[in-house]
Amino acid sequence: MKAETIPGFDCLEFKWKAQSDIYEKIKDMTVEEQIAFFRDAAETGPFADLIKAIGTDKTAPQHGAGGVGS
Repeated sequence: MKAETIPGFDCLEFKWKAQSDIYEKIKDMTVEEQIAFFRDAAETGPFADLIKAIGTDKTAPQHGAGGVGS
């Protein structure tokens, strides 16, 4: 199966723009606010049905801002 290309579409530019937009929305948020932001996006975004079908476990242990093991 050959991948279809879209003339003039720059995938990396699109990715950078999306990441930049998200950064601007969350840059002044606390870690807790960022977690809430991403959870809300996951629950209401285009993949919400898939995430619900997988059955993510919100009771899983949470790690601190320092990452795993903090």
